[in-house]
Amino acid sequence: MWIGLPMLQALAASLLFALPLRVFGLQPPEPIFAMAPAFAWAAIRPSILSPFAILVMGLFLDHLWGGPRGLWSLCLLAAYGLALSGRNMMAGQGRWVMFAWYASVTALALFLGWLITAMVAGAAPTLIGLGWQFLATIALYPFAQRLIDMFDDADVRFR
Repeated sequence: MWIGLPMLQALAASLLFALPLRVFGLQPPEPIFAMAPAFAWAAIRPSILSPFAILVMGLFLDHLWGGPRGLWSLCLLAAYGLALSGRNMMAGQGRWVMFAWYASVTALALFLGWLITAMVAGAAPTLIGLGWQFLATIALYPFAQRLIDMFDDADVRFR
C-alpha cells in the first residue's frame, strides 16, 4: 500500500503531464513526480522494495521521455541514497527542514541527470529548462510530506 499506490500515482501523473498540450505555444515543465515518493520512502523507513520501485519508475521515465536507459533510475536512486543516509538527521525535524532536504535531494538528482546528459550528448542542456524543472519538482513537496505523514506512524519500531 505504501509503495505500490504512490508509485502508480506518480507514473499516472507523469503520463498526464507528458501529453502534448501547449499554452501560448509553450509546454509546461515536466516535474519529476517520482521524486516525491522516492524521498518519502527514504524518510519513512528503509525497505528492500523501495529501490526496486524507484528503478521501475526511473525506467518508465526514461521510456516516456526518450532518454538514455537507466538515466532517471540512477538519478532517483542517488537521491534516495542521499535521503536515506540523512534519515537520522531528518527524524523529528519540522516541515521547513524537510523541505530543505527535499530541495537538496532534488537538486542532486537533477544535476546528476544534467551532467550525464551533457556527457552522453556532447553538449550541455539548457540551465533555464533545468531550473524550471527544479522549481516544478520542488513544488511537489506537499505530496511527499503527505505520504510521510500518512505512513510514518506505520513503523511499529518507533511506537
